Amino acid sequence: MKHWLIRGALAATTLVLLAACTTRPTGDFGRAQPGVLHDEILPAIGQRAAAYRGEPVSDFNLTDQEREMHDRVWRFLIAPHAHDWFYDSAVEIQRTRLGANLDTQFVVDRYYAYLRGTDFQSSRVRYSRVANDIEIDIATIPGTFAAICRVLEVDRQRAIAVANVSLAAPDAPAEVEARRWENQQKIAWFTRALAYRYASYSTALERLLVETPHEEARIVDAQLARMEPYVTRARAGDFCLTGSGGMVFKDTGLPSRYQLPQPATLVRK
Repeated sequence: MKHWLIRGALAATTLVLLAACTTRPTGDFGRAQPGVLHDEILPAIGQRAAAYRGEPVSDFNLTDQEREMHDRVWRFLIAPHAHDWFYDSAVEIQRTRLGANLDTQFVVDRYYAYLRGTDFQSSRVRYSRVANDIEIDIATIPGTFAAICRVLEVDRQRAIAVANVSLAAPDAPAEVEARRWENQQKIAWFTRALAYRYASYSTALERLLVETPHEEARIVDAQLARMEPYVTRARAGDFCLTGSGGMVFKDTGLPSRYQLPQPATLVRK
C-alpha cells in the first residue's frame, strides 16, 4: 500500500506540474531565467522520482564548476530559436529528473522540418541559417568542454579527499559516488545532444540539397567538418583536449588532504 501511495502521489504531482509549465523560461542571450518552480520545486520532486527509480541522488551542494557546467551544457540541450525542434519540453522533464533519458528517443529530422516550414525570403537563406547555427555551436563548444573538464577534476579531488580525510561524514563515500554519477549522466547527455545537433544539421543539409540545391551548401559542409572533431572527442570522453590542437586543461597536484589545488588554467595552442 505504501509503494502504491508513493507512485500515485508522484504521478499526480508530476502531471499537475507538467500541465502548469513544461519548458524552462529563457532570459537575455538565451540564458535560463531564474525561478522557484524550475530551480527549486521541480528539481526537488525530480530527485524524489529519481530515488524511487533507484538512481543515485546526491545531497552535496553544487560547486562553482558544476554550476558553470550545468549552465553551459543547458545551451546545447535546447533550441528556443527553432520552435522546439530540440524537444525543449522533454528536456526540462529530463533536466529536473522527472523523467530519465528521454533524449534517446529524439529523431533527427525535426530541424529540417523547422527549416522547411519557415517562410524564409530566399531558399539560399536556409543554408545561411544552418551555417550560422553551426557557427554559434562551434563558438561555445570549447568553453563547454573546459567546464566539463573542471568538473572531472572536482570529482577526482573528491575521491582523493574522501579516501584520506579521517573525519569525513559516514555517508561521504556514498555522496561522493552519487555526485560523480550525476555529473557523468550530465556529461553523457551533453555528448548525445552534441551528436544530435551534428546529425540534425547533416540531415538538413542533405535534404536541402535535394529540395533546393545551391552552392551555399559548401559553406554548411565546411562548418560541419569543423564541428565533427568535437563530436568525436566528446564521444571519446576527451573533454580536456589532451590530444593535438585545441585547448589543453592542465591538472595540478593535490598538496595535502586539506588543501585543494587552485583552478587550472586554460592554454590555447
